[in-house]
Formats: sequence, structure tokens, C-alpha cells
Amino acid sequence: MKRFTIPALLVFCFSAFFTMNAAAKTTLTYSNFFPPTHIQSQLAEQWIKEVQKRTNGEISINYFPASTLTQAPQTYDGVVQGIADIGMTVLAYSRGRFPVAAAIDLPMGYSSGVQATNIANGVLENFDPEEFKDTELMFLHAHGPGLLHTRDKAVHNLDDLKGLKIRSTGTSGRLVAALGASPVGKSMGETYQMLQKGVVDGSMHPMETNKGWKVGEVVDYMTENFSTAYTTTFAVFMNKSKWNNLSADQQKTIKEINAEFALKHGQAWDESDEEGLEFFKSKGGEVISQSDAEAIKWAKQAESVVDEYIKTVAEKDIDGKAVVDYIKANL
Repeated sequence: MKRFTIPALLVFCFSAFFTMNAAAKTTLTYSNFFPPTHIQSQLAEQWIKEVQKRTNGEISINYFPASTLTQAPQTYDGVVQGIADIGMTVLAYSRGRFPVAAAIDLPMGYSSGVQATNIANGVLENFDPEEFKDTELMFLHAHGPGLLHTRDKAVHNLDDLKGLKIRSTGTSGRLVAALGASPVGKSMGETYQMLQKGVVDGSMHPMETNKGWKVGEVVDYMTENFSTAYTTTFAVFMNKSKWNNLSADQQKTIKEINAEFALKHGQAWDESDEEGLEFFKSKGGEVISQSDAEAIKWAKQAESVVDEYIKTVAEKDIDGKAVVDYIKANL
């Protein structure tokens, strides 16, 4: 009987070893609204591969781009509810839900995606918003300066804007109204056709959109209104329970990866802006520069958008001015 004891013990040990290893592995899902061909989707896939690599395969992640798991406006709630374990979406899609982070999107005069991304994560670190407490926020990233693009008519000054219909949403829509034009709230997916048919006279969007959405084919002018340039904040977050179930070492590893990829996303926005500008020019587009005096006039008009934000969030006992001051100090 003894000759069977050792082999039996070895079988038991190996079985227990593999069972424990199998139990230690975690499989997660990641939902993203960007299509798989978009650089921001490709970076999400790179993030996934890096997590899997640096955790030695302990964590595997199934990727669902192009809103195949959750629609963009429902992604945050989808992660909270566990429909997806990880998600990326636009914070402004959940209007009013992220009052502190909403300050990031204001027309503060952004000059690059890296700058906007650094400021976004700085707001997160310095103010630790309560609004994100129902998920584990991985990191924020933000696109480059949102600028005015028009067809047929070049916009050199505020008077040129009067009577124009400009496709814009959220913060950019409030900016358009403050500058004296009429905002038309339509999605980016509808913009090309609206411009092509003359339903709108222009659009507020980052330069990336000229190539990414081919809008550079149907606009003639881009005004460099950098003094009132806004951004749009994107967030990557994880279900709270799934995060808490990870080991301390796994969490530490993911946080290190997050810090690296926040910058990568910001850099990608800037590279996309460069490509978008070149595409716009290749289609015959003309860039309209602003004088310092005109830039100051636009910035003064945009102050009402910032003031409105501060007043609105004050009703929620949030010191919006402190957030705005932080952003201005770090531009």
C-alpha cells in the first residue's frame, strides 16, 4: 500500500496547485464606444495587453469596442451595475452627474491634448471628486483644442459669427451661444451631412475630427480661436467590486499602467490633431489666425460660460471657482 501513497499525494498536490491557479485568474470585460480602427480604441487594447502582460496572465480582459457591450451614454452606469467590468466614455454624456469634472471641458483656452489630459488628472488628484466614488477611476484623458470650423464664410471676428448656425453640443454649444452664433445640438455622426447640405454653417470640434470624421472635406475655414478653446473629457473606470477583488499587487500594477497610458492617450490626441490639420489643408482648407486683441474679445465673451458653471455647481455645494482657478493656474 505504501507504493501508492506518494504518487497519490503528488496527484493531490498537483490537482490542488492547478485548482488554486485557476481560481486566482480573473477575467474581465472592457466596453468602449470608439470603433476598433480609432487610435483611442487601439490604445485601450494596448492597455489591456499591458495589464495581462504585467500581471503574468493573472488578469485577462475581453474587449468590446464600438458600443457592442454598452452604448456610450450608458457605459458609466453599465460599469456600476456590472454589465461591463471596465469602460471608457465621455463624461459629458451623463450631463450633470460629474459637476467637478465638468469644469475641465470649459472654454479655458487649451492648446494641446497632453495639456488638457494633465489638467484633467490634476483635477482628479487635487479635488478627489465624490462623484466618482461608485467606481474605481483608472484615469482621465482629453482631446486637443476645440476650434471653430466654417463653410463658405471665413470668421475673423465676432461680427462674422452673427447669424451663423454652428453644430455644437454641451460646453461647445454654450460657447457658441456666448460668442453670438446659434448652436445646433447634433452628434458628430450627423455633422458631415449637415455641413454638406448647408443645414449648418459650421462646427465646433478639435482638428482631429477633420480627418477622423472626414469633416475636413466639407468645411472651408478654421478659425484659430485658441483663447476660447474647450476640450472634452474621457474617463476609464472599473467596477468597484471587481477592483476590490484584485490583489494589492495587481492594483499597484494597474495604477502604474494607468499613469503611463493617460499620457499616451493625450499624446495620441495631439498626433491626431496634426493629421487632422494636414487633411484639412490638403482639401483646400484655409486657417484664419486671430490677433491678440480679437482673442481677448472672444475670451471675454466666453467668461459667461465659466460664470454659469460656477453658479450652477454652487447649488450642489461645490466650489466651482476653486476648480476653475486650479485649471487656469495650470494652463
